[in-house]
Amino acid sequence: MTDVSAGPGRDWRPVRRLLLGLGYQAAAVAAVAALLAYFALNAAENLATRGLHLGFGFLSQEAGFRIGFSIIDFTEADSYGRAFLVGLVNTLLAVAISIVLATALGFAIGIARLSTNWPLSRLALGYVELVRNLPLLLHLLFWYNVALRALPPVRQSLSLGGLAFLNNRGILLPRPVLEADLAGAPWSFLAWAAIAVFVWVWNKRRQAVTGEAFPAAMVIFLLVSGTALLLLASGLASLTWELPVLRGFDFTGGLRLTPELAALIFALTVYNASFIAELVRGSILAVDQGQTEAAKALGLGRGRILRLVVIPQALRVLIPPLSNQYLHLLKASSLATAIGYPDLVNVFTGTVLNQTGRAIEIVLITMLVYLTLSAVVALATNVYNRLAAIVEN
Repeated sequence: MTDVSAGPGRDWRPVRRLLLGLGYQAAAVAAVAALLAYFALNAAENLATRGLHLGFGFLSQEAGFRIGFSIIDFTEADSYGRAFLVGLVNTLLAVAISIVLATALGFAIGIARLSTNWPLSRLALGYVELVRNLPLLLHLLFWYNVALRALPPVRQSLSLGGLAFLNNRGILLPRPVLEADLAGAPWSFLAWAAIAVFVWVWNKRRQAVTGEAFPAAMVIFLLVSGTALLLLASGLASLTWELPVLRGFDFTGGLRLTPELAALIFALTVYNASFIAELVRGSILAVDQGQTEAAKALGLGRGRILRLVVIPQALRVLIPPLSNQYLHLLKASSLATAIGYPDLVNVFTGTVLNQTGRAIEIVLITMLVYLTLSAVVALATNVYNRLAAIVEN
């Protein structure tokens, strides 16, 4: 073997390419840093000209305004920091409910698109083509101005069995009131989490050895629900329902879903479900037809084939684009400001910015919040994708 490092004919081309690559990368980083420094200096100079300075001390100042809807306590005497928290919680509430509903509706419509029942599949196709080709903002305005604002006034509310009511001020539902000694709640949660992890790991190992499926989710659900029923029956905990009651000019009690929140959830759910339905349909079609034929040869029915054979394999294709759809839903929730729902953008980038004039700090915080939430959604879907993936030897 020839020692090329010692001889005069040593090939320096790899080293040269490496140095050139490092040089280009360093130049790119330096250009970006110079551009950021220019913007920072320019902003600092403009702020100094106007007698302003950067800082986050305004977050502790008194807000002095009310927020129309909040699931945490907020008054005019609270700080701008708490107003930021209210907007963030309102955003998370709408996004979480919409993701769950859009996923369930999208799965149902996607499976209906592949149904052999011709009217059902055509109906699902019509839904997808009608809904996804209209702008999301138009959906939002339709649900808020046409569907919900057209409901009758409070005194003529639509009653659903005397339990729930619909009117132009929102949707009123029974509110569960749980009374129990919560001193041991954290330890109970950890105990149930440990049991759930143990059952899940045991089921994975058992299925890898025997190939037999075990209804782990059903067992965990029965254990949790059985314990809850036992606590209620023994009197250690009590669960009552607070019904909405009409008193004077409005309802009191119960759980109120404001028209703004309901319109936002309906719009995000209906719009994103049309895209999720197409993702589900495409993922199912990506599964080899031979898998379905083999399952039929084993005597499995259509429902069990879909649940046990097709869907688990389709998830490997579905999860990555589904993650993108969730990210789109999260960012699209900022359109809530068009109907006055007090989400993060409406409260923090709207009212708080107008009152304080802290545009740089507020926009920077809002951007970081959305970047963090997007990263959390992407991380969660990636983790689920790993768990749902089929391990191949």
